[in-house]
This record gives sequence, structure tokens and C-alpha cells, in this order.
Amino acid sequence: MKLVNAGLHHKKKGLLADCIKHRNLLFMILPGILFFLIFKYAPMYGIQIAFRDFKFNKGITGSTWVGLQHFYDLFARPSFKEVFVNTLQISTLKLIFGFPAPIIFALLLNELRLVKFKKAVQTISYLPHFVSWVILGGLFLQLLSPTTGPLNILLKELGMKPIYFLGDNGWFVSTLVVTSIWKSIGWSSIVYLAAIAGTNSELYEAGSLDGCNRFQLARYITIPAIMPIVTIMFIFAVGGIVADDFDQIFNLYSPAVYKVGDVLGTYTYRNGIEGMDYSFATAVGLFTNIVSLIMFFAANYFAKKFSEYGIW
Repeated sequence: MKLVNAGLHHKKKGLLADCIKHRNLLFMILPGILFFLIFKYAPMYGIQIAFRDFKFNKGITGSTWVGLQHFYDLFARPSFKEVFVNTLQISTLKLIFGFPAPIIFALLLNELRLVKFKKAVQTISYLPHFVSWVILGGLFLQLLSPTTGPLNILLKELGMKPIYFLGDNGWFVSTLVVTSIWKSIGWSSIVYLAAIAGTNSELYEAGSLDGCNRFQLARYITIPAIMPIVTIMFIFAVGGIVADDFDQIFNLYSPAVYKVGDVLGTYTYRNGIEGMDYSFATAVGLFTNIVSLIMFFAANYFAKKFSEYGIW
């Protein structure tokens, strides 16, 4: 027993010594730790609202406990089923077309030999990421307007009928996918460009000596080299498949396209903020997070099963 206590004491002393030795590094990560504690973990106290009939005047703990009643109401509403299907449809399309886009873009940028032109393209492609959807929403409303939008004016000049991109159920989802790719493709490509830059240059030299052209070098060297990063990013993307881009949809949709454009994020906003049904909105948010967690673990499991890469 004394030996065990002595071992524990030695480990604690060693841990304390390591903390003192690396105190500068610990101070550097302290803001990040505080951020997650304050804005991510502390708000989890409010999750219990999903199991209570929350009233402002009674507070969280004073509100009546109703158990899973809000979840029963959630699954019983026909509108929720439509919203859930819309979320999956939009997110799946963004995953199919949006996930490969920055990878392809990074591969194409890597093949550019004019350094100044390459940097200019990179800079221009990054810019949309720093513009909020509030601003872009107004911009796209003007650009895609069926009466004054430049695109529809061009269509009219070509003898075609104008298209109401943001007010037609048949075009709204496609518009969401395209505008989402346009905004994120440059910024999302950074991680892949970094992975490509870390590839051993000797592999390319050996491939060139073996007679490989640039396409073959990309296929047999570059793509396999970035596959670990691609797999990890894909797992995160699958995990967020029900975590819709609320900012984009909220600033672009209208009641005319609720049938295809109303998603879990906007549904929660209307019920929680506009309808002041905070308990029900919290139940929707909790359900979304649980589904995201399940999807994340499932994606990691299958990634490890069919490849050697994964989060852990």
C-alpha cells in the first residue's frame, strides 16, 4: 500500500513539475479552454428545459417537469417530419457536391505554376468566407431577382423566361447548394492545400523519373497523401449533416419556399424565438444534437472499418 501511495505521489509531483515547466503553453491554451467552458459546457445546464414546461416567471428549476412530453409532441407533428426531410435533403446535396469541391479546387491550385496568379486566385476565393450571410443574402436577392437581377435580364435577352431562384420550390435547394459552395470553397481548401504542401517532394521526383504525367502524379501521389485529412473532414461533414446552415437559409428563404427550404434550424427559431415555445425548441435542438452525435460515431466507425484512418 505504501508503494502504491508513493507511486501516486511521485506521479502527482511529476505532473505538477510538467505543468510548471510548460506553464507558458498552458497559458496559451487557457483562452480556448475558457471559451469552451463558458460558451459550450455552461449552457448545457439549460438542456433540462426540454424536459420542463418552461415559464419565465418560474425559472428553469421552478418550471414543471414534463419528462419526454415535448419529444412526443415533436414526433407527432407532421410539420416536423417535413422539416427533417428538408434538412437531410439539403445537407446531403451539400455533402455530395460541396464536400469534393474544395478538394478539387486545392488540387487544381496545386497544379498552377504561376505563383502570383495562384496567390491572386487563393485570395479572391477566400474573400466570401469573411462576408456574413446577412450581407450576401441581400446581394443574392438583388442578383437573382426575377425582374432586376442581372442573371434574369440575361435570360430575357436570350429569349428565355426569368427564373425566381429564391421563390420557386424547384430552384431554391439548388440555389442554396451553389451559393454555399461559392462561399466556402476557398476557405475550406486551405486544409487540403496544407496537406498537399506537406507531401514529400521526393515522391514527385521519383514519379517524374518513372514517366508519370501531372495527372498521374496527382492521382497516385497527391490524392493518397491527403486521404487522412479527407477522411477526417468527411467524418466531421457527416456528423453535421443535420446541423443545417441556419444563417444562409434564414437570410435567403421566404414562406413561399417553406415546403422545401424550412429546416431544423429555422423551425427551431420560429418555435423558440417567434413562438416563445422555448421548451419545444430546446427539445428540437437536443434531438438534432443527438442525431449529429450518432452520425459522427457511425461515420468514424465505418471510416475505420473500410480504411485505416479515423478520428481515433
